[in-house]
Amino acid sequence: MKVFMLLCLLYSAYGQMPSPSFGWNSPEDQAEGKECRDSQGACGCCTMLLEVDRLKASFNKTLSQLESDYKSTKESFDNFKARRAAFSATLSTNGSPRCISATSTNQYISYNHVLLNVGSGYDPDTGIFTVPFSGVYSITFTVYSDAGAPKSQLAACARLQVNSETVAAALDINKFDHEDSSSQVIALHLYEGDQVAVNIHNECFLCDDSGRYNTFSGFLLYHTE
Repeated sequence: MKVFMLLCLLYSAYGQMPSPSFGWNSPEDQAEGKECRDSQGACGCCTMLLEVDRLKASFNKTLSQLESDYKSTKESFDNFKARRAAFSATLSTNGSPRCISATSTNQYISYNHVLLNVGSGYDPDTGIFTVPFSGVYSITFTVYSDAGAPKSQLAACARLQVNSETVAAALDINKFDHEDSSSQVIALHLYEGDQVAVNIHNECFLCDDSGRYNTFSGFLLYHTE
């Protein structure tokens, strides 16, 4: 701003300086030219100041918009970070082969070896994932059975349930091989407080060892209101 003021003063002073005349103009003509130059200098200075004010206003408006956009983006990012949810768990056998079966008609599988639990929605003691935020989730589970396990028949089957209602099933019952396995991947619109778990079928067996073949995982794709 000071630079422009200095330029205006110089411009105005230059307009007031008598310019050499090599013509035959009379003193009256020279006086008229001086007044014109004074007027042009003042007009030029005002124009420069107006342009500076316009640029300043435009800059301030743009800066204000950028600050508003940054604040909005940061809030969205902070909300995204605060609403992350993901889990993954497997059956833990401590390295020794082990098979489990249903002891009741509505038994959830407790995947007790937790690999990931962002948001703390999964409970390894119950095998239930309690939805922390409403949104669309990807849920997957895999069942595996081994005919070589003691006292276990070859049948791997389980159901994915939301609030005790079956939404998907995975099964493999084959009498002509030594291993059965099946997987399901599904996208679900879940709501805060919903309970998601894997229910083992009656007369079905899940077998595992250090390979961790039986898994239960899920993560939030995007949240909804």
